[in-house]
Order: sequence, then C-alpha cells, then structure tokens
Amino acid sequence: MTVQLVATCLFGLEKLLGEEIDALGYKRIETMDGRITFEGDARAPIVANLRLRCAERVYLRIGAFSAESFDALFEGVRALPWEEWIGKTDAFPVTGHAIRSKLFSVPDCQSIIKKAIVERLSSVYGIRQFSEEGVKYRVEFFLFKDVATLMIDTSGTALHKRGYRPVAGEAPLRETLAAAMAMIARPRDTVLFWDPFCGSGTIAIEAAMLAIGQAPGLERHFAAEEFERFPQAIWKEERARAMAEIRHDATFEVWGSDIDPTVLETAKQSADRAGVGDRIRFFEKDAVTIQKPDRRGTILCNPPYGERLMTRREVEVLYRAMGRTFASFDPWQIYVLTSAEDFERLYGRRADKIRKLYNGMIPCRLYQYFKPKNR
Repeated sequence: MTVQLVATCLFGLEKLLGEEIDALGYKRIETMDGRITFEGDARAPIVANLRLRCAERVYLRIGAFSAESFDALFEGVRALPWEEWIGKTDAFPVTGHAIRSKLFSVPDCQSIIKKAIVERLSSVYGIRQFSEEGVKYRVEFFLFKDVATLMIDTSGTALHKRGYRPVAGEAPLRETLAAAMAMIARPRDTVLFWDPFCGSGTIAIEAAMLAIGQAPGLERHFAAEEFERFPQAIWKEERARAMAEIRHDATFEVWGSDIDPTVLETAKQSADRAGVGDRIRFFEKDAVTIQKPDRRGTILCNPPYGERLMTRREVEVLYRAMGRTFASFDPWQIYVLTSAEDFERLYGRRADKIRKLYNGMIPCRLYQYFKPKNR
C-alpha cells in the first residue's frame, strides 16, 4: 500500500522538515508554507509520527479537488473512498481551515463535508444512522485558493507534545522549534552544547535526543494506533527499530543553566522523563556571568524578548551584557533566537547568518555566529 501524507510545521521549518522526510526515504510531492505533502509505504504514517522532529502533525491525504462552490465541495468529498478508513461505527468529526478561497465559512464547510461523508458511507454500508461510538478518525479539510484537500489526522495530540514536559516555565519554547534549532546548530560528540537560558530545559533535551539518535515520539501515543489498518504489531516493530538506533555509547554532553532554581528542577524532571537526564548537567548560573570552559563548544539559547518576560528596557540591558560575555567564548559557535530586530546592534556584532523562524505566533530570528570574530 502506498499512501500520501501531509506533514505540517511551524513557518520557517519547511526546509528542515523536508530534509527529515528525505532522510526517511519518502518522496516529497509538494511544499508550501507550513506543510509538506509526501508519499510513502504502508508504514510511513507510523514512522513519520515516531521520528519527525519538526512536524506538528501528520495527516493521511485522502484526496484533493477544485471547490469553488458548496456543490463542488459536496460532490468532491462524496467521491472520495472514505470507507477504506472509516468503519460503520467509527466517529469522524470534521475540522479545518479556509484561506484565500471563495468558500470561507468554516462552519458551513464542516457541515457540508460531514454530510457528504455520511452520504458516501451510507451508500457503502447500507445504513443511514451512524453511532460514531468506535475509533475516532478526525477529518481535516484545508481550502486554499479554491482547492480542497481532505485528510485524516494520524497524530492526535500535536507532535510537539512529546510527553516529557507536563509542566513548563512561564514562556515555554515549543519542542519542535527547539529541535529545529538544535538541528541547525549540529550537536556533536566532541563539542559541549550549552543553553545558558535553559528555562524548562527544552533546547537541552531536544539537543540530547538528536545527538544520540533518539526518536522524539517513542514515549507517546498517536491517534493512528487505534486505526484498524495499522496493526499494533507494526507499531511495536517500528518502536523497537527506533529504540535499537539510539546511540547509548555517544559521548555527547549538554549543559543547561538558568537563574531560577525552581525551573531548573522542572527541567531535570523533564530530562529524566525524556530518557536523557544522564546527558545533561543542569545548574544555577546567571547567563551574563558564565565563563568559557577550556574545550570546544556551542551556545544555543532563547533569551527573553520582552514579549512575555522582562520589559523592553531590561531586555536591551541583557543583550548588551550577553554581547560582552559571549565575546569571551570566541571561537565557540553562538546561536540566539529572539524577536528583537535590533539584536545585532545591542549584542555588538553582526551575525554570520540569520534565519527567520516563528516561536508560536511570534516572528523571530535565529542569529548565527559560527566564524571566529576576527575573520
């Protein structure tokens, strides 16, 4: 069986997500802002959910068609093979989005799509009433420029919720974004990895998981585990295969420091739940007073922006102090995520590269310093 899938992601992570999909051996079909459509074998939904670090959700793509009217939407949905997935007692709630399309009313689209699926399943199963007491197949529609894409969610809870962080700090960084930042910074066995604003430890944890090859979805449940067409035996096989690929002999080490002892305790607990507690040294330290160890290293951090923590004036003072402190770490590589557009001026140095990312709905930039200062 060959299936088409849609993996969604935060804006700015499409390139990294595409590279992950390529690495799994799947074929990319289409890339657009926040989503990639690709093709894979029968195990692809299982593997993608378990292993993709940057994806927010993985959907089964049931079909796509032009839908400039409600009649076209109804007929297009009814023509799709819903019975291949949804049984006569299964639940199939409908949610979705409409962007730059003539059909812009989401509630109306939901109602029409639901009715069309019922019509299709009624014609197949010979019944008019559906109890919807069985497995839940959440149907997702995406209307974009008058093209309707119909999908079934295989992830359930969003994939950034790995399961290791039930409690977070005041301004938590999404796990998928932290993983993407770690991928850009390239953690290696011979290089110390340090987040001096570690908060609840997300960057440190994701970097450790990446460095030892630990799949991000090993410790959580997915909606598709209930789907009849994905037997439990296959889930067990793919989890076992992912477990076998963890590099237990890796020498990678990461430090996470912060000025808040309470949040550090939360970080330690999360790291233990993630299975990387032995890879991370958490300790209390002010980021502007840290000193460079006598070894190669990388700093990757997400300091306050003045959006939710600290005032704008306090952030300006902080960034200037960071610039002075981090200058002494040369030639370490430094990566800083912030929404402050004047970061380089305050920090006192132009970045070697800048990458636009989104922390939730906040547009940010990842300032990258990977060349020695005097070069």
